This record gives sequence, C-alpha cells and structure tokens, in this order.
Amino acid sequence: MGFGDLKSPAGLQVLNDYLADKSYIEGYVPSQADVAVFEAVSGPPPADLCHALRWYNHIKSYEKEKASLPGVKKALGKYGPANVEDTTGNGATDSKDDDDIDLFGSDDEEESEEAKRLREERLAQYESKKAKKPALVAKSSILLDVKPWDDETDMAKLEECVRSIQADGLVWGSSKLVPVGYGIKKLQIQCVVEDDKVGTDMLEEQITAFEDYVQSMDVAAFNKI
Repeated sequence: MGFGDLKSPAGLQVLNDYLADKSYIEGYVPSQADVAVFEAVSGPPPADLCHALRWYNHIKSYEKEKASLPGVKKALGKYGPANVEDTTGNGATDSKDDDDIDLFGSDDEEESEEAKRLREERLAQYESKKAKKPALVAKSSILLDVKPWDDETDMAKLEECVRSIQADGLVWGSSKLVPVGYGIKKLQIQCVVEDDKVGTDMLEEQITAFEDYVQSMDVAAFNKI
C-alpha cells in the first residue's frame, strides 16, 4: 500500500485519484491517517489535482488540533491504494527510523495505548451523540453563483472542482452557465445540505480555495426544505 512518492507529481496524482470518491484517507472523519499523509506532502497540490487540493485545504484547517484527532498514526505504507508502494521516504532512512523505534519501543507502546484510549472515547461520544439525534433532519436547498476570473477560465474544470467537494450532508444537484457580460459566464449550481452538518461558510471556504479558477462565490437563493 502507499501513494508512491508524495513529493513528486506522480505521487500527488495517485493521491488525487484515491480521493476522487473519498473525503478522508480513512473513514468518514479527519483522523491521524490524514495527518500522516498531510505531513508527507511538501505543499498544496496544483489546482488541476482538485480532489487532492480540496482534501489538503480541509486537513490544513485542523492544524492546531491535529494532535487530538482520533486514530493512531501509522507508516505511510499502511495507507492508500493496495497496488501502489510507498516511496516517499528514503529506504536507508526508513531502516534507521525502524531501529530507533525498536530502541524506544516501550515509549511508543505507552503512546499507542493512550491514543487508542482517546480514540475509543471519541468514538463512544460520537456514537452516543449520533444515537440521540432526532429522526427529523433539517435541510436546505442552496443555489450558488460561482464566478470565474475571466472569459478564458475553463468552466468545465471549475465545475469539476466544485463537485469534488464532498461532505456528509451535502448533495450536489443541477447546474448551468449564466452569462454575466463581456463573454464571461458564471456557474450556477444547486445543492441540498443538512443544516447541522454543512453551512455556506464551509462551502465558500472550500470553493474559493480553488483560486486558479474561482474569483468569488455568492449565495443566490437559500430555502428551507
């Protein structure tokens, strides 16, 4: 398992393909798996790798609380597609790191037990909160106006980037291009959100993160369902 060399364009492409239908490296919430992969990436992926860039910007927002995210951080080779080998680290360095881990194995075991306990507590809290949720879920229908920089912006790529944003409680709907003048068209796209999971601030933050394509985002219509 792995992503190849995450500091190379080829490795970032593997990561982008892997995240095409996933919000996170593992599971449905940010975890130490995301932290491990995030720290292996040298910087924001290019704009054309929209799935990887969306994930990178989202995980970056957890930077101050990454130590408290659930799970236990593992080697990069434990994540990613099964048919790809991790080559991000140098082999000799990996071997040396393994020796260090063996020398201080007891400390790691203590940390792992503590991390495991925290993860189990968080999962229990999550399940408890989930069980107490009412059956009725408040939803809203939102119409967004996404404006490009100019008439040369690739609007098909812009829409692909917008639709790459995935979250629990978010469903994308129909879209169309609307002329705004001087040959420029904006993307008008519909989505349905669960109010307690997805807000317009989150949508604006993630959509405008695709700064090579998106100039701004506005809410054209907002209706409770």
